[in-house]
Amino acid sequence: MHTLPPDFITTETLMRKIKQLFGRCALAFGMVSALSGVGSAQAQTKEVTIAYQQIAGPMIVAMTSGTIEKATGYKINWRQFESGAKVATAMASGDVQIGVIGSSPLAAALSRGLDLQLFWILDDINEAEALVVRNGSGIEKPADLKGKKLGVPFVSTTHFHAMFALEQWGLKPGELQLLNMQPNQIAAAWERGDIDAAFVWDPALARIKQTGKVLITSGELSKKGKATFDGVAASRPFAEANASFMARFVKALADSDASYRANPTAWGPDSAPAKAIAAKIGGDAKASSDALKLYAYPAAEQQASAAWLGGGQAGGAAKALKATADFLLEQRRIDAVAPDYSKFVTTKYIDAAMGLK
Repeated sequence: MHTLPPDFITTETLMRKIKQLFGRCALAFGMVSALSGVGSAQAQTKEVTIAYQQIAGPMIVAMTSGTIEKATGYKINWRQFESGAKVATAMASGDVQIGVIGSSPLAAALSRGLDLQLFWILDDINEAEALVVRNGSGIEKPADLKGKKLGVPFVSTTHFHAMFALEQWGLKPGELQLLNMQPNQIAAAWERGDIDAAFVWDPALARIKQTGKVLITSGELSKKGKATFDGVAASRPFAEANASFMARFVKALADSDASYRANPTAWGPDSAPAKAIAAKIGGDAKASSDALKLYAYPAAEQQASAAWLGGGQAGGAAKALKATADFLLEQRRIDAVAPDYSKFVTTKYIDAAMGLK
């Protein structure tokens, strides 16, 4: 009987080792492929679609200059919408991850269960939305609105304030004709003489002011206890998965607002910023420059406070959303009001942005 040397390997053992070696290679190859796939997926997610509206403001300048893309490193697909209600619809479909949206359509979307987070106050609407009556309409005082046609985008901040104004004046909605119209439709109907009054924002507001007079502004109505604002909201899953982007995006917005606040005269009718805004949202540079003066742009520190996004249920934004939701429920625009709107408001990305250089 012959003995085998210590280092002798049988055919069976050799085949087993070869299989093990190939198995390890396949596993390693699979891991490399998987890691490559992760890298590709991460690269592919560095893209976002952001909805904006025809609202004059520093964000438009940062948008057109490419400042936001440079600050975040993301490819941004900018899409313009006529109203916050349409922005909400696009966000509900998943086509848009971040959107500029007024407090009224935002309250409606949140009340219907849309998983959004309000993370930035684009502007305090202040004097930038107003109820204007057409010259020759016979409307000199609020009581004269009876029997007249009032154009307003439904489920918007101006709709909310239009109904609040009627309440303040002791008028019932059924005593006049409320017409659901988008801003561009309002401007066209105004010029044709089809409507007697409208509650809207720029650039349509600037157009109708030329042949009408302001009856009341959102700023005046806000002082009576029901504030409105334009915000920037994000899909919660997107925001949480892209926290670094969110912080840098907020930083870019804050810097742009600070630039305007520091030197408003540099944004005059003949300025590059005013021209850029007009080119993007319509109207002329003078109208854009004038519109900027009507809004207020809270600093990041103010936004993080209880005046706006901070403060939980007692915070300004949360209270405004709750009041707006109550109004929408009364108007039968929503079926229920959420018990707490502060859960849809966050300072997380502002806090992170303030820590960036």
